[in-house]
Amino acid sequence: MATSAPVRARRDGGAPARRRAARGSRLGPGVWLPTAVAVLTVGLGWSAVAADQPYLLPPLSEVGAILVEDPLLFLSNAWSTLSIALLGVACGAGTAFVLALLMSEIPVLRRAVMPLAVVLNVTPVVALAPALVVAFGFGMTPKVIVTAIITFFPVLINVTTGLRSVSLPVLHVFSTLHASRLEVLLRLRIPSSLPYTLAALRVVFPLSIVGAVVAEFVAAGSSSGLGTMIRNAAATARLEYVYAAVACLAVMGVLMLALITLVERRLLFWHESQQRTPS
Repeated sequence: MATSAPVRARRDGGAPARRRAARGSRLGPGVWLPTAVAVLTVGLGWSAVAADQPYLLPPLSEVGAILVEDPLLFLSNAWSTLSIALLGVACGAGTAFVLALLMSEIPVLRRAVMPLAVVLNVTPVVALAPALVVAFGFGMTPKVIVTAIITFFPVLINVTTGLRSVSLPVLHVFSTLHASRLEVLLRLRIPSSLPYTLAALRVVFPLSIVGAVVAEFVAAGSSSGLGTMIRNAAATARLEYVYAAVACLAVMGVLMLALITLVERRLLFWHESQQRTPS
């Protein structure tokens, strides 16, 4: 009994050490150095091409100067694009999730809806944008619809797969306990589909930025947004504005992906996909 306290102390003291070692491994040179080298290589290559072909690529210094000189211009247009992207994700992903829940419970509905969803997915959404403008006017509605269509199919497929990927032994246990279909859905199928749902959101959140920009490109009457800025700047050969807007879009996409990754780590700490394997 006299030796149990020191042993327990050593065991308890090992956890902080392991956490510090894990943080050190995540922040070590092996993590950030390859990215830094890649970014530096791309920057040097860009500068070399810009010095030789100024009409092909603008110097990075000019792109940075444009961002510094008028940040409110890019922030206001970035917010316009981001609002379209977020509304499109909310509509497209939300509709897809509800429809996937219904399809998991009603097989006839799945057989009826899935072919239509595939047809919608393979239809070039750019071709639908002018008709949507005629139908819904020149406001945000046609742009949100375009973004929602782009983000709809990945969520529908992933959530449907997740809802159907329930372990049969666990499902038999629920049947043995005489669980209702609603209890099976809420306590088993939806939690089992959570990794698939978050994986779909990792795809569609950055993809929503693409959808919003495409909608701004093709929607007539668009007066704000980074896509509109890129279209107008390209028409007047102001490449520094084009690439400054592209840089803003890239930052927005990275931040959205980082946010979803953080949520995924918080919610799926129990899942095997979040377990770190020793290197």
